Amino acid sequence: MKKGSKAAEPDTNGIVSGTPHADARRTGARRTDAPRVDAPRKYDPEQTKRNILDVATQEFSAMGLTGARVDAIAERTNTTKRMLYYYFGSKEGLYQAVLEKVYGDIRALEQDLHISELDPVEGMRALVEFTFDYHDRQRDFVRLVTIENIHGAKYVEQVKTFKGRNVTVIHTIEDLLARGIAAGQFRSDIDPIDLHLMISSLCFHRVGNRHTFGTAFGRDPSHPRLRARHRAMIVDAILRFVKKDD
Repeated sequence: MKKGSKAAEPDTNGIVSGTPHADARRTGARRTDAPRVDAPRKYDPEQTKRNILDVATQEFSAMGLTGARVDAIAERTNTTKRMLYYYFGSKEGLYQAVLEKVYGDIRALEQDLHISELDPVEGMRALVEFTFDYHDRQRDFVRLVTIENIHGAKYVEQVKTFKGRNVTVIHTIEDLLARGIAAGQFRSDIDPIDLHLMISSLCFHRVGNRHTFGTAFGRDPSHPRLRARHRAMIVDAILRFVKKDD
């Protein structure tokens, strides 16, 4: 050390005074040579559950209850089997939650149509068009309904909210029929559950059986031209059925 030079003294934190580290510590300035550390993301349990249900919907609809793998769902959602079981209890519990969700989705969207505010004929048209479009686009829903029927509704009957949620569409049809009868537009001898069965059957069949139907008759019901024709045909069939004879 040269004569007259002042030796660096350790500061109270053990960092040598006069060094960039010491100066940064004293002034509170950010070290330019420090590695950047991103702030940890806040964990959102509800979003995690929604992600799990979305992926599980795809897995169960593609593979069925027996073939679906919880490991695959966990991997695709960046979670673990332990977390899935924490939220849903078991593979069967997750499957039931998926059924509850997909049925709840269609019932909620039906309510968003505000059919009670429409003329009875236009309201019936809107309901049938929505049902057709939903089945046509939501293929996972159609497959899951088919799968659960193979199981004899064993799992969905254990969902406590199932009946309460699905009765809303019957109430909607009851209201449409009552208003249509009062206006002299609809027949008075139609059972609302029978009508719901008729609408659902026509919309469900062309999606759920499109592969066997297409193989048998050489027509793909999902072809845009056939889709448009089927949509108009089903709407017309339902309206002709409910309308009062002139």
